[in-house]
Amino acid sequence: MHILLLGSGGREHALAWKIAASPLLTKLWCAPGNAGIAREAECVALDIADHAAVIDFCRENAVELVVVGPETPLAAGIVDDLASAGIKAFGPSQQAARLEGSKGFTKALCTEFGIPTGAYGRFTNAADARAYVRKQGAPIVVKADGLAAGKGVVVAMTLAEAEAAIAMMFDGAFGQAGAEVVIEEYLAGREISFFALSDGETAIALASAQDHKRVFDHDQGPNTGGMGAYSPTPFVTPDIHAEIMAKIILPTVAGMKARGTPFRGVLYAGVMLTEHGPKLFEYNVRFGDPECQVLMLRMMSDIVPAMLASCDGQLKNFDLRWFVEPALTVVMAAKGYPGDYARGSRIEGLDEAGKVEGVEIFHAGTVAKDGNILANGGRVLNVCASGKTVAEAQARAYAAVDRIRWPEGFCRRDIGWQAVEREREPPTS
Repeated sequence: MHILLLGSGGREHALAWKIAASPLLTKLWCAPGNAGIAREAECVALDIADHAAVIDFCRENAVELVVVGPETPLAAGIVDDLASAGIKAFGPSQQAARLEGSKGFTKALCTEFGIPTGAYGRFTNAADARAYVRKQGAPIVVKADGLAAGKGVVVAMTLAEAEAAIAMMFDGAFGQAGAEVVIEEYLAGREISFFALSDGETAIALASAQDHKRVFDHDQGPNTGGMGAYSPTPFVTPDIHAEIMAKIILPTVAGMKARGTPFRGVLYAGVMLTEHGPKLFEYNVRFGDPECQVLMLRMMSDIVPAMLASCDGQLKNFDLRWFVEPALTVVMAAKGYPGDYARGSRIEGLDEAGKVEGVEIFHAGTVAKDGNILANGGRVLNVCASGKTVAEAQARAYAAVDRIRWPEGFCRRDIGWQAVEREREPPTS
């Protein structure tokens, strides 16, 4: 097959690595790609926001499948435009992508189809939003309704923080994404990521993972797009897994079908494990980043048939196999991230780092120039490892991190800490 992958981050490098291993693949392109992806695919300088240019490229190169990595082109309807041109694409339609593109849309779906989630209100002006938080009290969660690159969420521990977040959003901090604001009940519990594949009728579970959103160790500092992840998480027991599928994933797929907007692609549920059971706090409509990286390391099956089955409505007879060994990824970011950071600093030692047993390094924000690898983003590298335990995967990942020479970069040093603590607990008799 001829396959085109869209995107340029660590998620896309992991997908490129996995797709490149498929015996079904004849040729893989990635637009625009990065320095790491260039090892797996031919990178092409296509503007993925220019749907006509993407379609022209597909026609000229007999592309049979387009895999869409990031959320922005999905929300812009690229899958619909490709389908209209007779080109198969993995990912949801523009209408179905509203599960990520509008927090309010997802909350309304939860209400309509009885999917467990926190109480909420939707607001288009600051005065009503402020009145709501004063009535509800803190802690409370304030979200920009639309896409804000993972940064449009404020977990306000005080009323003052909530009111500041409301003011910031309605003052245009996130542009159109903040024209409507969703204010949600603060859910106490353990946050996990749960992934499933859907073909519009059927959904099959992929795997669970745990992301680390805060920028610094011990979950301190501002939220980021994700500083590391591991899979599977021991906190999703077989019973909880079954409950998430039965009460969250399957009703969502059935609800979207009932509304006439069937969901095809990856459903990424952000779930809080509360004392009252799992509750959905957000949906994303693509693989998580950096969770995708650990899922690809753990996936034993060929990913290409799974993507085709999702596109073609054939998941009901489909099964995916997984390596039982856990995988863990550490994000190396440019100093200053998630705020301002410099680009262009040189990264050395990647080859030595990649020689650590069980390690795979995915590039998230890099560019190759004059034989050097340069940082070209906020999140720059994903140092991934698998091992017999989370602790072993963690040790291998950090051994590789320590071989990388990049003074302008930093990482968290505690990725996977909750699972490592769990592994150290003596077994109960």
